[in-house]
Amino acid sequence: MNNTAMHLYVDAQYTSPYAMSVFVALLEKGLPFDITTIDLDAHENKGERYASMSLTSRVPTLLQGDFSLSESSAITEYLDEVFPGARLYPEDPQLKARARQVQAWLRSDLMPIRQERDTQVVFYGAHRAPLSAVAQTAAQKLFTAADALLTDDAQYLFGEWSIADTDLAVMLNRLVMHGDQVPEKLIAYAQKQWQRPTVQQWVKQVRPPL
Repeated sequence: MNNTAMHLYVDAQYTSPYAMSVFVALLEKGLPFDITTIDLDAHENKGERYASMSLTSRVPTLLQGDFSLSESSAITEYLDEVFPGARLYPEDPQLKARARQVQAWLRSDLMPIRQERDTQVVFYGAHRAPLSAVAQTAAQKLFTAADALLTDDAQYLFGEWSIADTDLAVMLNRLVMHGDQVPEKLIAYAQKQWQRPTVQQWVKQVRPPL
């Protein structure tokens, strides 16, 4: 089954940070894959064919033969466990657990940032209103956690790159690319992650007009 061609379903605008995470992971692993875009605005993800394949009817979904898997962190963990090549997660069990913690936190918390600085800011240069008080509080929570995870000269969260670095950089860049106030240390970290070749391949995707 490991030799079966893979197919990745992503959003039509290429703005999903979760689809980006899997896209980057596949490239880092050196795995060939095809892409199909799903128009979420047209509710294509709710269509019978896609819904029958994707357990959660969301993007991304990875299809490999008759096996399909949705939810980005589940996909990246599967890729790291099954396929050789570059590691997506640290080998040390405690650091691996910390990387998974970071991913789970970014996906389940900080909703005011995700609402007020959607990823159209990152990938389309959209401009939004100033952060609300509740979003500013969420931003400070983000900064405090990121600062605690990164030593002053750290380029990566866990000594070497992991997929959690890409995920954290997306969250920080929601603010950095909008021009919101972000600590210089975290700006430098996010900008470094953004220059990673696999990340740039996602950034440079051709996107339809909004």
